[in-house]
Amino acid sequence: MFKPFADYLIFDLFDLTPGSHLGDALNFFIYDTLKIFFLLTVIIFVVAIVRSWFPPERTKRILSHEREYVGNVMAALLGIVTPFCSCSAVPLFIGFVESGVPLGVTFSFLVSSPMVNEVALIMLWGMFGWRIALIYIGMGLLVAIVAGIVIGRLKMEKYVQDYVWEMQVGNAEIAEQSWPERFAYAREYTIGLLKKIWPYVVVGIGIGGFIHGYVPQDFLVRWAGRDNPFAVPVAVALGVPLYSNAAGVIPIVQALTAKGMAMGTVLAFMMAVTALSLPEAIILKNVLKNRLLGVFFGTVAVAITMVGYLFNAIL
Repeated sequence: MFKPFADYLIFDLFDLTPGSHLGDALNFFIYDTLKIFFLLTVIIFVVAIVRSWFPPERTKRILSHEREYVGNVMAALLGIVTPFCSCSAVPLFIGFVESGVPLGVTFSFLVSSPMVNEVALIMLWGMFGWRIALIYIGMGLLVAIVAGIVIGRLKMEKYVQDYVWEMQVGNAEIAEQSWPERFAYAREYTIGLLKKIWPYVVVGIGIGGFIHGYVPQDFLVRWAGRDNPFAVPVAVALGVPLYSNAAGVIPIVQALTAKGMAMGTVLAFMMAVTALSLPEAIILKNVLKNRLLGVFFGTVAVAITMVGYLFNAIL
């Protein structure tokens, strides 16, 4: 549906040559923009209906009553149906901590919510097949659970800023919603989220289009191919300074994969972009003291690197 339109617009109406750098880059950009925003609109609306059963108060209530390790698993799973970006998950993280949720459990959620993203899961499924999608979600959940358990065992509550423990967050009762109310919420949420994320998606598609049209295949194969033992940590290090949600980085993943970069390296890059970012670090600096912030970033970065190597070994 979208590919014929993109071909007509770029190669017929604009009269660019198929196979040229500019023509291929613009064709990729138009096609992926239309396709991804269509998918995002449908997927976010459906996810918002699911989220209407999981407002913050209910999420905190569920996690507060779980034992430590069960809580880690529950927090990681709940992160899938509460698709916040790494920055917007921080306020909920504060609410979890002050309400008595174990610190390690809250970190499992903080990792899972941006990284194990149902939008990325469905889009990866459509682009690369069910095997890649399921491995991605499985490894993402494993990273979130293990990172939370490690941080919980280190007993680092004293490295949370004092004011967080002093905050008082209400536990309001959750009113039941009718289906029309859920649809209205989903519509407003979808419009609001698209307004927030569309620049990141467009930038991501733009980078993907540039890579698709201009970056020589041998360049990426040489620097991030399967034969480069340092490709995964380099990809993770490059991903941290960037900031995007999973939907925004998917076009880059697609373009890098098409150029020959190993799948584990590409997915490690995607996980680093979505789960670790400089804006997130800036926000968390107001919540966590330096040592805990360093442990969090270091633990997640090491786990993502290991997942990248695992993907490269099995794919």
